[in-house]
Amino acid sequence: MTEDEARAIILSFPETAEGTSYGLPAFKTAGKFLTRLRSEDASLVLTGVGFDERDLLLEADPAVFHLTDHYRNSQAVLARIDALDPAVLRAMIERRWRQLARRTVVKAYDTAKGG
Repeated sequence: MTEDEARAIILSFPETAEGTSYGLPAFKTAGKFLTRLRSEDASLVLTGVGFDERDLLLEADPAVFHLTDHYRNSQAVLARIDALDPAVLRAMIERRWRQLARRTVVKAYDTAKGG
Protein backbone atom coordinates (compact mmCIF):
# COMPACT_ATOMS: atom_id res chain seq x y z
CA MET A 1 0.00 0.00 0.00
CA THR A 2 1.17 3.53 -0.62
CA GLU A 3 1.07 6.43 1.81
CA ASP A 4 -1.64 8.05 -0.33
CA GLU A 5 -3.76 4.89 -0.17
CA ALA A 6 -3.34 4.75 3.61
CA ARG A 7 -4.26 8.43 3.87
CA ALA A 8 -7.43 7.82 1.82
CA ILE A 9 -8.51 4.95 4.09
CA ILE A 10 -7.89 6.98 7.24
CA LEU A 11 -9.69 10.06 5.92
CA SER A 12 -12.68 7.99 4.80
CA PHE A 13 -14.01 8.01 8.37
CA PRO A 14 -16.33 10.88 9.34
CA GLU A 15 -14.90 13.76 11.36
CA THR A 16 -11.36 12.60 10.61
CA ALA A 17 -8.87 15.19 9.40
CA GLU A 18 -5.17 15.74 8.99
CA GLY A 19 -3.50 17.82 11.64
CA THR A 20 -0.50 17.65 13.91
CA SER A 21 0.41 16.00 17.16
CA TYR A 22 3.49 17.22 18.99
CA GLY A 23 4.38 19.11 15.82
CA LEU A 24 4.27 15.99 13.64
CA PRO A 25 1.76 15.16 10.87
CA ALA A 26 -1.14 13.23 12.34
CA PHE A 27 -4.77 12.30 11.83
CA LYS A 28 -7.42 13.17 14.36
CA THR A 29 -11.05 12.23 14.85
CA ALA A 30 -13.21 14.78 16.63
CA GLY A 31 -9.96 16.52 17.61
CA LYS A 32 -8.50 13.38 19.23
CA PHE A 33 -5.35 11.58 18.08
CA LEU A 34 -6.17 8.68 15.73
CA THR A 35 -2.85 7.85 14.05
CA ARG A 36 0.22 9.41 12.54
CA LEU A 37 2.61 8.75 9.71
CA ARG A 38 6.19 8.12 10.77
CA SER A 39 8.40 9.43 8.00
CA GLU A 40 11.47 8.07 9.76
CA ASP A 41 10.48 4.47 8.93
CA ALA A 42 7.46 4.82 6.60
CA SER A 43 5.12 3.41 9.24
CA LEU A 44 1.83 4.24 10.88
CA VAL A 45 1.33 4.47 14.63
CA LEU A 46 -1.73 2.34 15.36
CA THR A 47 -3.11 3.12 18.81
CA GLY A 48 -5.67 1.37 20.97
CA VAL A 49 -3.89 -1.96 20.54
CA GLY A 50 -3.66 -3.89 23.79
CA PHE A 51 -0.36 -5.39 24.85
CA ASP A 52 -1.48 -8.98 24.21
CA GLU A 53 -2.76 -8.14 20.73
CA ARG A 54 0.38 -6.17 19.98
CA ASP A 55 2.59 -9.10 20.98
CA LEU A 56 0.58 -11.41 18.73
CA LEU A 57 0.88 -9.02 15.78
CA LEU A 58 4.62 -8.62 16.30
CA GLU A 59 5.11 -12.37 16.43
CA ALA A 60 2.71 -13.27 13.62
CA ASP A 61 3.85 -10.71 11.06
CA PRO A 62 7.16 -9.00 11.88
CA ALA A 63 7.52 -7.88 8.26
CA VAL A 64 4.54 -5.57 8.83
CA PHE A 65 4.37 -4.85 12.56
CA HIS A 66 7.23 -3.52 14.64
CA LEU A 67 7.98 -1.43 17.69
CA THR A 68 10.46 1.16 18.90
CA ASP A 69 11.48 1.80 22.49
CA HIS A 70 9.34 4.95 22.49
CA TYR A 71 6.16 2.87 22.09
CA ARG A 72 7.17 -0.10 24.25
CA ASN A 73 5.01 1.00 27.20
CA SER A 74 2.13 2.30 25.07
CA GLN A 75 -0.89 0.46 23.77
CA ALA A 76 0.26 0.95 20.20
CA VAL A 77 2.01 -0.89 17.41
CA LEU A 78 3.83 0.40 14.34
CA ALA A 79 2.92 -0.89 10.89
CA ARG A 80 5.05 -0.58 7.76
CA ILE A 81 2.79 1.06 5.20
CA ASP A 82 4.19 -0.69 2.14
CA ALA A 83 3.62 -4.13 3.70
CA LEU A 84 0.29 -3.42 5.40
CA ASP A 85 -2.85 -4.97 3.94
CA PRO A 86 -5.45 -2.24 3.27
CA ALA A 87 -8.22 -4.35 4.84
CA VAL A 88 -6.19 -4.73 8.03
CA LEU A 89 -5.54 -0.99 8.16
CA ARG A 90 -9.23 -0.22 7.61
CA ALA A 91 -10.27 -2.61 10.41
CA MET A 92 -7.71 -1.28 12.88
CA ILE A 93 -8.49 2.37 12.12
CA GLU A 94 -12.23 1.76 12.26
CA ARG A 95 -11.96 0.10 15.66
CA ARG A 96 -10.01 3.06 17.07
CA TRP A 97 -12.24 5.58 15.25
CA ARG A 98 -15.30 4.05 16.93
CA GLN A 99 -13.67 4.67 20.33
CA LEU A 100 -12.95 8.33 19.53
CA ALA A 101 -15.87 9.49 17.40
CA ARG A 102 -19.03 11.01 18.80
CA ARG A 103 -21.73 8.37 19.30
CA THR A 104 -24.14 10.17 16.98
CA VAL A 105 -21.53 10.11 14.22
CA VAL A 106 -20.89 6.39 14.71
CA LYS A 107 -24.61 5.70 14.62
CA ALA A 108 -25.04 7.72 11.40
CA TYR A 109 -22.05 5.91 9.87
CA ASP A 110 -23.52 2.52 10.72
CA THR A 111 -26.92 3.52 9.37
CA ALA A 112 -25.38 4.71 6.09
CA LYS A 113 -23.52 1.41 5.77
CA GLY A 114 -26.72 -0.52 6.38
CA GLY A 115 -25.67 -1.70 9.84
